[in-house]
Amino acid sequence: MGRHSLYARAKINLTLDVTGRRPDGYHTVRMILQTVDLADHLVVETDTGRPGVTVRTNLYYLPADGRNLAHQAAELFLEHTGVENRGITIHIGKKIPVAAGLAGGSTDAAAVLLALNHIYRTRLTRQELMDLGVRLGADVPYCLLGGTALAEGIGEELTPLPAMPALPVVLCKPPFSVSTRKVYQRLSEIKLTHHPDTAGMMKSLKQGSTQDICQRLYNVMEEVTAARHRQIGQIKSTLFQFGAAGAVMSGSGPTVYGVFTEPERARACYRHLRREYRDTFLTRISPKQAGL
Repeated sequence: MGRHSLYARAKINLTLDVTGRRPDGYHTVRMILQTVDLADHLVVETDTGRPGVTVRTNLYYLPADGRNLAHQAAELFLEHTGVENRGITIHIGKKIPVAAGLAGGSTDAAAVLLALNHIYRTRLTRQELMDLGVRLGADVPYCLLGGTALAEGIGEELTPLPAMPALPVVLCKPPFSVSTRKVYQRLSEIKLTHHPDTAGMMKSLKQGSTQDICQRLYNVMEEVTAARHRQIGQIKSTLFQFGAAGAVMSGSGPTVYGVFTEPERARACYRHLRREYRDTFLTRISPKQAGL
């Protein structure tokens, strides 16, 4: 039996801009992504003697069949490599909120690809895994890369960037989910008045300027989601009241995060928000590559 244990980290958006739409319906984006230490814990076992792929999680409502991206990742890996399936079991200790704009499903899929590549010693390069991962979803290649990166195209064209300082982060997901498809649809119905300064953000990262990085956090999708859910603005205001240097919604939402320069302020904000919102987390920026 083979066995590999690893952490699958969440991602946040430092910037997110929608730049167009392709003929196939996919929207093109230009955004800067960042991993944080908040992570799911996965244990992947092979040659279990149990036919097929089995997914087990600590959340009763999380699909464990072919709808689960981790399940799909295992099947795709086997199909691509030709490795004989003598039973694969994936244990997911879920900590990243589901449908939160934090790439929770994508990062689990990325972790499965990394684990199976390690166990079976198939020696696929990280780029080869990323090329495979995009077949599962646009966020999977980034989750295989990790760290700080510019993402373009549909999110799969990645350029590593200088690491963001390892600052405290408070993440808060209000008790509802949003449809990414519907957010994109509504985004095309409005005229955007502001766009992130992605080039300026890249310059700030190169200079290591925390103040400039935090001032440039921006996500065009926040205009759509916040207009329909007042909790987005309320959480953002609370983060600033407790001293966040910058705050913004991640992905299509609804999670909002704040970056802090003073750990004690971050802890106080976490305690305050946690009283009202169960899915509140105190974490930090992670410079680590995926799988490390």
